[in-house]
Amino acid sequence: MIDRSAGWIAASAGGELVAGDPEAAGPERAVVDSRTLRPGDLFVGVAGHHVDGGEFAEQALAADAWGALVAPAHAETLAATGRDRARPPAVIAVESPGLALAALARAWRRELDCPAVGVTGSTGKTSTKDILAALLAPHLRAHANRENLNTEIGLPLSLLEAERGTEALVLEMAMRGAGQIAELVAIAEPQVGVVVNVGPVHLELMGTIEGVAAAKAELIRDLPAGAACVVPAGEPALAGHLREDLDTIAFGPGGDVSLVSFQAGRAEIDARGERVTLELPYDQPHNLTNTVAAVAAAVALGVAPSGRVEPRFSALRGEIVELPGPVTVINDCYNANPMSMKAALDYLTAVPAGRSIAVLGGMAELGPDADRFHRAIGAHANDAGVDVLVAVGELGLGYASAFDGETYPVATAEEAGSLLDELSTPGDRVLIKGSRSAGLERVLGALG
Repeated sequence: MIDRSAGWIAASAGGELVAGDPEAAGPERAVVDSRTLRPGDLFVGVAGHHVDGGEFAEQALAADAWGALVAPAHAETLAATGRDRARPPAVIAVESPGLALAALARAWRRELDCPAVGVTGSTGKTSTKDILAALLAPHLRAHANRENLNTEIGLPLSLLEAERGTEALVLEMAMRGAGQIAELVAIAEPQVGVVVNVGPVHLELMGTIEGVAAAKAELIRDLPAGAACVVPAGEPALAGHLREDLDTIAFGPGGDVSLVSFQAGRAEIDARGERVTLELPYDQPHNLTNTVAAVAAAVALGVAPSGRVEPRFSALRGEIVELPGPVTVINDCYNANPMSMKAALDYLTAVPAGRSIAVLGGMAELGPDADRFHRAIGAHANDAGVDVLVAVGELGLGYASAFDGETYPVATAEEAGSLLDELSTPGDRVLIKGSRSAGLERVLGALG
């Protein structure tokens, strides 16, 4: 609950309370989708490219919303319709609901008065956030973004879900272009910044790896002096963005925090000369790297993690699904880029199985070199020892053109699911992976 008054909510958002009691207790949380609203929520009518959220504010108030934060034109109408109620809902008028949401979230973040960790990277940032939250849980009351609440809208919503008494914030920060990480840093005001990695993502907008690095490094640039910066050891793309007035913690081989050994679920990590022993329920190499990054961030917060770690990984990110047969499916279809695709293929073939089957959708936003990147992944599937490739969609044809094994090009996720139903045999191990635009979450739904 945002335990401040309606008047404080309005003032913090930079708006005017045009209806409701200024002394009324604050809302439970904020939402921008009236379909997810619960009684007691603040509805924020953000204007999108195609829909003005303010048009749904009246519907939200009818569903017992605490109030609405909307543009002035909507506020006048809402204030008039709510006057007849025994307890009129709060109506806050602002020029830009999106900017007002950010301002309100920043004000609440300052009310919480606890350290925050910003986590970004080309791949693995969500899993790193989930692992860090699990590492901190025995030591601090930590709050982390749910699922993909990591944008200029999602991050403020996540901050406004944090309860008073929160002792640490773990906030994933996403970007598709220059300036977006800086916008999120201005809202979250982190004391620790984590850049998990830099790779070929969003090249349609950023153009080069160097451009991607500069966008991610806005997190480093905007940290306050004396803050901690966690970066991959020896990452050349970030070298020019490091600052002498930050405590820079390099993770990975040769870094300040590194994996010493991993056997039978037991990870031994050297953290600046101190030994950290963790029991992990996962063994994917990329998540071991993410764990080392998370340990570095925990150390920056003064926490010494140890013992069993049970992250609640966000949906569709490496979920293991056991189908009848048995057939093991690695459902990793939330997103994809060349880095994460290679890591997933390596993990697919690392475990002995009857056959390894890769169901791959396209990787989006790779710009003019998209075909080259897709062909490179097809070649990597060869080198990794994949037995069968199901290439989904037009972009998937690039994988197929460079893959020498058994190949099945299909047009849709549903066709891939039907084909997988026919192809898979007991003992097979299957990877499902592609960008969100490929919609590969529908593959399992199409199985008979």
